[in-house]
Amino acid sequence: MAILLGVDTGGTYTDAVLMQDEERVLARAKSLTTRHDLAVGVGRAVRAVLKEARVDPAEVGMASLSTTLATNALVEGQGGRVALILIGFRERDLETQGLADALGSDPVCVLAGGHKHDGSEAVPLDEADLLAFLEKHKSDVSGFAVAGQFATRNPAHEVRAMELVRDVARLPVSASHQLSAKLGGPKRALTAVLNARLIGMIDALIGRAEAELRTIGIRAPMMVVRGDGALMSSAQARARPIETILSGPAASIVGARWLTGADHALVSDIGGTTTDVAVLRCGRPVIDPDGARVGPHRTMVEAVAMRTTGLGGDSEVHFVTEGLRGGVTLGPRRVLPVSLLAQEAPEAVLPVLELQMRNTTPGEHDGRFVRAVPSVQADGLAARDADLLARIGERVHGLGAVLRTRMEHGALKRLVGRGLVQVAGLTPSDASHVLGNVNAWDADAARMACALFGRRRTGAGERLAETAEQVAEMVIDRLTYQTSVALLEAALAEDGLDEALATHSLMQRGLSGAKGLVRVSTGLDVSVVGLGASARAYYPAVGACLGCDMQLPEDGGVANAIGAVVGRVTVRRTGTVTSPSEGLFRVHLLSGPEDFAASEPALARLETVLAEDARASALAAGASDVELHVARDIRTAQAEAREVFVEAVLVAEATGRPGIAL
Repeated sequence: MAILLGVDTGGTYTDAVLMQDEERVLARAKSLTTRHDLAVGVGRAVRAVLKEARVDPAEVGMASLSTTLATNALVEGQGGRVALILIGFRERDLETQGLADALGSDPVCVLAGGHKHDGSEAVPLDEADLLAFLEKHKSDVSGFAVAGQFATRNPAHEVRAMELVRDVARLPVSASHQLSAKLGGPKRALTAVLNARLIGMIDALIGRAEAELRTIGIRAPMMVVRGDGALMSSAQARARPIETILSGPAASIVGARWLTGADHALVSDIGGTTTDVAVLRCGRPVIDPDGARVGPHRTMVEAVAMRTTGLGGDSEVHFVTEGLRGGVTLGPRRVLPVSLLAQEAPEAVLPVLELQMRNTTPGEHDGRFVRAVPSVQADGLAARDADLLARIGERVHGLGAVLRTRMEHGALKRLVGRGLVQVAGLTPSDASHVLGNVNAWDADAARMACALFGRRRTGAGERLAETAEQVAEMVIDRLTYQTSVALLEAALAEDGLDEALATHSLMQRGLSGAKGLVRVSTGLDVSVVGLGASARAYYPAVGACLGCDMQLPEDGGVANAIGAVVGRVTVRRTGTVTSPSEGLFRVHLLSGPEDFAASEPALARLETVLAEDARASALAAGASDVELHVARDIRTAQAEAREVFVEAVLVAEATGRPGIAL
C-alpha cells in the first residue's frame, strides 16, 4: 500500500490530503496559509492530516505540492526586482507584449548581438556594455533575465551572457531559450523576466517546505505541479518557477476529473485571491496554445487554458460612486479579511472598529487596517517607503492612523507590491460571516466592517445601506454576478464568440428571466464543477443564475491537493529543422546549429536529441516506467510542381508516474 501526500498552498488556506494508491482519500486537513513563511502553514496542514489518518510520517512514499504563489504574485504585481539583458533587439521592442509594463522601473540593457532566422550570428555580442551593466546593477537586483534575438535558433549569445552574469554578479539568471522553444523574442523576454522575478520566492518556498517535511519525518521526494497539470521535481521547479504559474489551478482540474469523472465541463475554482476557470474536454484539460496568461501577462509557458480573474473570498470590496444609487465591486487585489485579522489581533482591531462606529462622521479609512509582514527583506526602499514601513513597525494599526499624507498612498501600494505589508479590509469572507454562512473568524468584527462600509454616501447623498446585513448581501450578490460573468466569458471564448457578450444587456436580460415583448433565454449549456473551500457557500447561487448543472463534490475544497497526488510526470522537448537553402537542412540544437544534406538524417538527429533529453529530464524528475512519444510536424510548400521542405517542428514527450519511496 502506497501512502501519497498532496499539499496545496492557496491564498488563504493550505490544504493537505493523504491518499492510498491514488484510489481513495484517507484524510484531509486545512490550515491558514502563513504568507510570511508558507512552509509554516504547510507544516501545520501536514501534521494535521497525518494525525487525522493516524499515519506514521515514515510511511509516506511521495509528497507533491501545488501552489498559487507564483500566480498570485503575478496577479498582485509582486516579486523581486530584476534586470533584463536584451540582445539584438531595439528599444521599441520593449513596448510590445507588455514587456515595458512588466519591467516597470526595473533596469534593462539593450545590447548589440543576436542571431538571424537561420541561426547564424547577426552581430557580435557587445560584452563590454554587458559587463558595465552587470557591475552597475549586481547589488540592486535579485536576479537577471536574458533574451536574445532568435535564441531558439542559436542560444550562443544567451549562454555567454549567462556565464558573465554568474561570474560577475553571482545571482540567478533566467535565459529565454531554456523556457520556450518558440519564436517571438519580446514574449520570450517577458517570460524570462517573470521567471527571474519568481525565483527567490519559489526557491524559498520549496526549500522551507522540504525542510519542514524532513522535520516532520517525511523522507519521500517532493514533486511540484506544473501549469499544465503535470509533475516536476522540486529542483526543476526552483530553476524554472515560471512553469508553476497556474500550478494550483491546474492541479484542481486534475482533481476535478478524479472527483467527478466529468468528460466535458467548465471547472471553476474559487480561492482567496483568484477565481480560475478552465475547460475539460474528453476528460483532459484544454491547453492554451498561446501560452499561460495570468493577469495582464501573456507568457510562453505551456499551461492549462486557464482564465484567472482577481476574484475570491478575500477580494477587496470597493465602493462604486458613479450614479445616484452607488454599489460595490470586487477585486482584483486581495486584502486580509477584517474578521481574520480581528481573530489574530483582537486587542488592536476591535477597539479601533468600536471607536469608528461611535464617530458621527464616516472616515475615509474606516474598517481598514495595516500590518508589516515579518521576515521579508526590505532592501532598496525609497526614503518615503522606508519611513512608512518603520512607522508601521511590528504592530497592527488602523490605516487612517498610519497614512499622514496623500503622497503616502503610493508608498503603501509599493510596500504591498513588495509583499512587505498587508492591508486588511472588507471582503466577501467577512460578508459571509455576517450572513451566517461561515463561522470561522470574528463575526462581530465583520459586522462592524460591513456597517462602517454602509455609511458611505451615494451620488444621491444617501447611505449605501442601513444595516450590516444589507451590505453583506450586496457583496455576495456582486460575487455571484462577477463569477457568472467569468464563466460566461470562458464559455463564449471556447465557442469562438465575443467575450464582451457576457455583460451585454440581452445576455443579462435572458439570465434574469425578465419579461417583455421579446423573449430572451440565455445560460450555460454545460455542467460546471465548482471547487474551492467556499464553493459550496457561493456557487449554488451562480448555478441558479446561469441555469446550469452545478457539481459541488464533497472533497472539492481540497481538489488541488488531490490533483497534486494523482498527476503524472510529463516532460516535453521541442526542436526545429529549417532549410536555409536548397539541399541544406539545419538542425537547431542547444549546442548550436548542425547542417545535413538531406531531411531524414536531420530529422533523425533532432529526434534522438529531443528524446534523450526528454527521457533524462523525466527520470531526473523522479518518473518511473517512462513512456516516450515523438510527434513530427513537417511543413512543405509547392514550388514549380514539386514539394519543397520548409520547416519541421518535433515534440518529444516523456511521461511516467513519480517513483514511490519504499
